[in-house]
Amino acid sequence: MNLHESEKAAGILRSLGYEECDKEEDADLILFNTCCIRDNAERRAKGNIGAAKVFKRVNPDLIIAVMGCMTQQDSAGEALARKFPFVDIVLGTNNLDKLAECVENVRSRRKRSVLIDPCQNPAICEDMPVYRTSGTNAWLNIMYGCNNFCTYCIVPYVRGRERSRTLANVTDEFKRLIDQGYKEVTLLGQNVNSYGKDLGMKNGFATLLSEIAKVNGDFRVRFMTSHPKDLNEEIVDIIASSKNICNNIHLPVQSGSDKILKLMNRHYTRDYYLSLIQMIRSKMPDCGITSDIMVGFPYEEDEDFLDTLDLVNKVRYSGAFTFVYSPRKGTPAADMPQVPAEVSKRRIIELVNTQNRIVKEISKEYEGKVLRVLCEDLAPKGEGKVCGRSECGRMVTFDGDKNSIGSFYDVKIIHSKSASLFGEVIK
Repeated sequence: MNLHESEKAAGILRSLGYEECDKEEDADLILFNTCCIRDNAERRAKGNIGAAKVFKRVNPDLIIAVMGCMTQQDSAGEALARKFPFVDIVLGTNNLDKLAECVENVRSRRKRSVLIDPCQNPAICEDMPVYRTSGTNAWLNIMYGCNNFCTYCIVPYVRGRERSRTLANVTDEFKRLIDQGYKEVTLLGQNVNSYGKDLGMKNGFATLLSEIAKVNGDFRVRFMTSHPKDLNEEIVDIIASSKNICNNIHLPVQSGSDKILKLMNRHYTRDYYLSLIQMIRSKMPDCGITSDIMVGFPYEEDEDFLDTLDLVNKVRYSGAFTFVYSPRKGTPAADMPQVPAEVSKRRIIELVNTQNRIVKEISKEYEGKVLRVLCEDLAPKGEGKVCGRSECGRMVTFDGDKNSIGSFYDVKIIHSKSASLFGEVIK
């Protein structure tokens, strides 16, 4: 989501005549797009913003701007402007469309801008230019905001309530992206399964996927993120029956303990989640299922953590983002009793080791199989090698060059190493 918003910001800046440069010291404008989902992300953002002061000393005409979730927190944008007086522009999550106007104000009148609009139900701006930088993949927002209010999460407070783009606007943009030659489109939303509820649509995400499945062409569709409480059989049936929608679902569980799930306000139980996994695999046996898993949430005891480990072993995720709970000021969980850091550290190590073992075992099972891979880039290591993902989301390295990027290949997997697969193209 943040990456795509950076693409929108870049599109706006290019419309003003700016182009990318490689070094901060050569820049006429530096824009920080911030995140506050974890405390570490916020600390890093503030450190990088502070470090930009030296460039302003050398070039007083340099424009420094800050946008994103960090500025949208209660009074955070104003506080940032006070702490960093050399910053020219501070924009909240609802003010990206004002970026061009703010830049022009600085350039013509040296007028500073701090725009932080309330975040309840802002209108969706449909006409922002986009400078896409993700190669063969194009990001496509289908909705914004979140209504779930998980007790650990800041997103509803900085992104507002759920707002869906119209079906016509989403499908029109999707068709344009395919016509422009993109081989993969990733649908974005804090909870894509809630798409259309605010528009009065019944099972809107299933309807959207059905419309997208009708588009002709050789391409792939992915989406993120799904909330387990809203994923249903109709959605899974459409994915299973479509040749272009990837059998790859990111389904964050967060915890395997019913007690912790209730404290998190997740609105599902462990057994319900496992029944979803069983339903998905009954219809798509090779579906790659990934997840987000948290340890050290308030009140988590060893028994709760063991429930999480047990669920991980039962589901056997093909990949997982694992992390220690980080308190976010303004959320209910921040005021709950916190788990000692040394306990969380022990648990995250055990969880990561368990998940790595499972991924390694799954990778071994791919050896000898043929996977259809979309070549995405040159491999970071190895001359004459390229890499790309299979439908189920696994990264595959094989022989190729820059001319291979953007094409599909049938690749036989020869060997595996942890999460990575290595193969050769079938002629």
